[in-house]
Amino acid sequence: MPISLFHTVVSWILKKRKYQIDLFLKHPIEVQEEVLYDLLSEARNTYVGKKYGFKNIKSYKAFAKRVPIRKYESIEPMIERNRQGEQNVLWPSKIQWFAKSSGTTNAKSKFIPVSDEALDDCHFKAGKDMLCLYINNNEDTEIFKGKGLRLGGSSAVYEDNETYFGDLSAIIIENMPFWADISSAPRQKTALMSEWETKLDAIVHETIKEDITSLAGVPSWMLVLLNRVLEVTGKDNLLEVWPNLEVYFHGGVNFKPYREQYEKLIPKKNFRYYETYNASEGFFAIQDQNNSDELLLMLDYGIFYEFIPMDAYKGEDSIAIPLEQVELDKNYALLISTNSGLWRYMIGDTIKFTSLKPYRIKITGRTKHYLNVFGEELMVENADNAIDKACKLTDSQIIDYTVAPVFMNGQSSGGHEWLIEFRKSPEDMQEFTRVLDESLKQVNSDYEAKRYLDMTLRLPMVHKAREGLFYDWLKSKNKLGGQHKVPRLSNDRNHLEELMALEP
Repeated sequence: MPISLFHTVVSWILKKRKYQIDLFLKHPIEVQEEVLYDLLSEARNTYVGKKYGFKNIKSYKAFAKRVPIRKYESIEPMIERNRQGEQNVLWPSKIQWFAKSSGTTNAKSKFIPVSDEALDDCHFKAGKDMLCLYINNNEDTEIFKGKGLRLGGSSAVYEDNETYFGDLSAIIIENMPFWADISSAPRQKTALMSEWETKLDAIVHETIKEDITSLAGVPSWMLVLLNRVLEVTGKDNLLEVWPNLEVYFHGGVNFKPYREQYEKLIPKKNFRYYETYNASEGFFAIQDQNNSDELLLMLDYGIFYEFIPMDAYKGEDSIAIPLEQVELDKNYALLISTNSGLWRYMIGDTIKFTSLKPYRIKITGRTKHYLNVFGEELMVENADNAIDKACKLTDSQIIDYTVAPVFMNGQSSGGHEWLIEFRKSPEDMQEFTRVLDESLKQVNSDYEAKRYLDMTLRLPMVHKAREGLFYDWLKSKNKLGGQHKVPRLSNDRNHLEELMALEP
């Protein structure tokens, strides 16, 4: 099919989906109720469905009362039964794919069930919706006249007892529909290479020959790839390599600390950045407006959402609320029930609502990745915003960072210890530390209160990491590429001390 015809046909198909999106924008609560009852009906004869009496659940209140809130560790035995070949445990259709979670840097991996329904009605549907929303906002787009550069994680797929596991990106590539494959680069063989560094070079040499019009991947790892492209080609910016580049679809980490670097790599005034929110457990939200940092919660992907207010968070003993009861600008832990058989499952992310008509959100952090040793309640969003401001005011750029507590010792107050790898270091580290501290006070009143007269928290300690430190730490744990990342905030010193041990 000629490229111009392909562009026309695909654009027409994607625009038709906008009418369905408009339906859940107008009737969000009704759509979510329908999703819940469909899930319960489908799974009523599974092991879980019989255990909790799904066929007798006629209301959300009954669902919340009968089905317990669960973390991964609590449902792992049932997932393991599934992985050993037993079916109809969590979900009625045969599940043979398991996403090995790439969102954690713990030694122990999670294996998230991925049903055919989840692939078709969630992940692939979301991929189409991402493009649908983009082209509806940008009528003059020529995105399909070229190819999209996709950057996944480790794409090796492993077989175990007639089931398969790997990064979600590998599962998606293995099952990718034809329309997505022919419009993407690199080719499938390259995308499925298992060794990250070899694959990186292969992607570079393959894609610099293509007409790349869009990018998709995690900002930190995509930055590695794009700088490698410039190194290999000897060009000053990416538009000299791919002159028709027009949009970057990103997700996985907060984009703010990286935006300035991308703007230098892609010096195009009308270049678009579109954020997505997806995980091994599902695809949840997509930016639906140009030049926005809000994400539209997608309500018809076979996922029923609940929310736990973080000011009353008690893990599996928490009390959750449905979508209709959420409030603006309040931190919630996200709870999902899905068409892969995850029931009232805590994915570990925290979000806040920025709009209720329609329901738009921002990702604020992780239930585990925050700092609250001294009552400062510092979220990842606070740290990202503060370091972004500090970089702008000191003309510096970061690659990555992590923060750990410095515990009180006798009469001395506690503190935060930052380890930052800079792409461009500030001229004056003391000034950078001061600006960072002031920025944290501005975005978090609890932090500001604890910093009063250094009584609880003293000025942060900020260390400049050697070049490649975070990369080497991830490599030592076999976690290069994809959605793997260093936890940015922690209530203990384990990650920080492991990283410091790799310093010369």
